[in-house]
Amino acid sequence: MAHVIDAEKAGAPKAEGTRNELKRALNLKDLVLIVIGSVIGSGIFIVPSTVLTQTAGDVGPMLLVWLVAGVLSLLGALTYGELGAMNPEAGGLYVYVRDAFGRLPAFLLGWTLFFMIATGSVATLAVAFGTYLDRLVPVGEIGKKVVAIAMIAVIATINVRGTKESARVQNVSTAVKVGAILFMSIAFLIVGKGLSQVSGHMWPKTFSLPLVTGISTAMIGVLWAYEGWQYSTFSAGETENPERTFPRGIAIGTACIVGIYMLANVGYLAAIGPGGVAASQAVAADAVNATFGAGAAKLIAVAIMISMFSAANGITITSPRVYYKMARDDVFFKKLGEVHPRFGTPAFSIIASSAVAMVLAASGTFEVLLTYVVFAGWIFYALGAASIFVFRRKLPNVRRPYRVPGYPITPILFVLSAAAIVLNTLFTQPGRAFVGVAVVLTGVPAYFIWRKGVA
Repeated sequence: MAHVIDAEKAGAPKAEGTRNELKRALNLKDLVLIVIGSVIGSGIFIVPSTVLTQTAGDVGPMLLVWLVAGVLSLLGALTYGELGAMNPEAGGLYVYVRDAFGRLPAFLLGWTLFFMIATGSVATLAVAFGTYLDRLVPVGEIGKKVVAIAMIAVIATINVRGTKESARVQNVSTAVKVGAILFMSIAFLIVGKGLSQVSGHMWPKTFSLPLVTGISTAMIGVLWAYEGWQYSTFSAGETENPERTFPRGIAIGTACIVGIYMLANVGYLAAIGPGGVAASQAVAADAVNATFGAGAAKLIAVAIMISMFSAANGITITSPRVYYKMARDDVFFKKLGEVHPRFGTPAFSIIASSAVAMVLAASGTFEVLLTYVVFAGWIFYALGAASIFVFRRKLPNVRRPYRVPGYPITPILFVLSAAAIVLNTLFTQPGRAFVGVAVVLTGVPAYFIWRKGVA
C-alpha cells in the first residue's frame, strides 16, 4: 500500500489543531446536518414523478425503489463509518483509496472532484439558484449568472472564515429546508385526498420484463438522488472525537434522508394522487398548487433555493479537504495544502475550487460535461468501500473503534450497487461513459508531472 496506517493515526487523532493542521471543530449535530444538507438539493422536489413513470405508475414498486436505494446508501454509510473511525484524516474517501489501492487512483478521484464533479455540482446548484430567483424577481440572463457567481462567492467567504462558522450556516439552512419538506409533506397528508386513488395503482398484476427494466432504471436514478453522503468523509479530519462521532454522524444523517425522502413521496401522492405525480414536471410545486393554491408556489421556490444553497455549502465544507490532502501528499498545488493562520481553514483550497466553480457557472457549458463525468464518481465510491477488505486483510491488528455491522455482506452489497450504476451507464450510454472516462484519465499525465516535482 502507498501508506501504512499505524495505531496512533487510526485510533488516537489529535484533539486540537495547530497553525499547520485543521482543527477538530465539527460535532455530531454538525456532521449529521452536513450529510443531510449535502444530499438534499432539488431532486426530491422533481425526481419522484420520473420514478413513478418508470415503474409504470405503480406506487408499490415506486416506494420500494426509494426504500431499497436508501438502504443501499445506508450500507455504504455504515461501511465508510468503519473506515473513518479507523483513520479519521482530512480527505476521507481520497485517503481510503490512496492507502488501499495507491496514489494514482486517489489522485484521479481528487482531480475529477476539483475540475468537474464537486465544482460542477456547486456550479449547477448556483445556476439553478439564479434561475429560481429569476422567477421571483426577474433579473435577466446576465443577472442569473451574476447571482450564481455571487452565491458561490458568499459560500466561499463563509467557509474561509471558519469551519465552525460554515457548519452553523449549514445547520440553519439544512434545518429550514428539512422543516419545509416535513411541514409540506405532513400538510399534504392531512389535507390531500390523493391517497384514496392509490388502491388501484399499488402493485402490478404481473412483473413483466419492461416493468423490471423500468424498476432497475429507476433504482439507478434514485441512487443518484441519494448521492452526497460520501462527501462527509472528507471532513473526518475535522470531526471531534471521530472514533464515535464520525460513524454515528454519517449513519444517522443517511438514515434521516431515507425517512425524509419516503415521507415526501407519500406526501406528494396524498396531494395529487398517482396520476398527478406521474404527469408532473415539478411535483412539489404542483402538489402545493393543488393543495394550497397558486400563491403558495412561491414558497416552494424559496424552499428549493434554500435547499440548493445548503447543498452547495455542504460540498464546499467538505470537498476542499481532498485538495488540501492532495497538496500535503505533494501531488497537487502546494498552496492548497496551507491552513489559514487566523481562520484555521484550508482557505486557498476553498478559494481555488470556488473559483473553478465560478468559471463553470459563468461559462454555461459545463452541464453536459458534468453528466458525462459524474457517473465516474461511483467507480471511486466502490473503490472506497472495497478498501475495507484490503484493510481487514493487511491490517488485522489496527484498532477499529467501530466495525461495520453485517461484514462482509454490508460492504459487498454497496459495492455491487455502485458497480451497477457504472455498468448501467457503460451498457446503456457507452458514448457518455467513454467521454466521462476520458475526462478522468486526463489526470494521469498531470499526476506524473506532479510526482516529478514539476508543478
